[in-house]
Amino acid sequence: MYPITYPGEKVRMLYSVEAIAARVKALGEQIAKEYAGKDLLTVGILKGSFMFMADLVRAIDAPLEVDFLGVSSYGNHTETSGVVKITHDLSCDIEGRHLLLVEDIVDTGLTMRYLLDFLATRHPASMRLCTLLEKPSNARSEIEIAYKGFSIPNEFVVGYGLDYAGRYRNLPWVGVLEFSLTSG
Repeated sequence: MYPITYPGEKVRMLYSVEAIAARVKALGEQIAKEYAGKDLLTVGILKGSFMFMADLVRAIDAPLEVDFLGVSSYGNHTETSGVVKITHDLSCDIEGRHLLLVEDIVDTGLTMRYLLDFLATRHPASMRLCTLLEKPSNARSEIEIAYKGFSIPNEFVVGYGLDYAGRYRNLPWVGVLEFSLTSG
């Protein structure tokens, strides 16, 4: 296990380093095959996707470019606020390009719905979504996911880039964050 602890919190492993690596490799192979000969632009949704994005693009054996889009909808909470804030825009023109959005987690789908609509106004040739994690039981907006790592229960997860209040991003695996009552 990884020795990160914060008072009143613990993390229970959900997906190991090995399980994540195997799934990312399989996703990369599938994406490389399906985007062969296309002008692929992978767009990582910051901050949570940075580890997944790095491993995924290394697993895609095909020409591609990388860009990032920063968004925030959680702040320091365990549930989305429903308000999406663009914190960092793309640095390249996406018109006529094949976009692969790379996300850490699709929870309610509200943030992704906003991003898909926002980016569609820039006229990409195509736009598909690759996410490491999906919480299907929590969906409030229907989102088509072309490439998915794992479906997870409706629990708050951290690690492998995902955080709680900026913490736990450096865990090399994905785990469920559990809170305990502390006496005060």
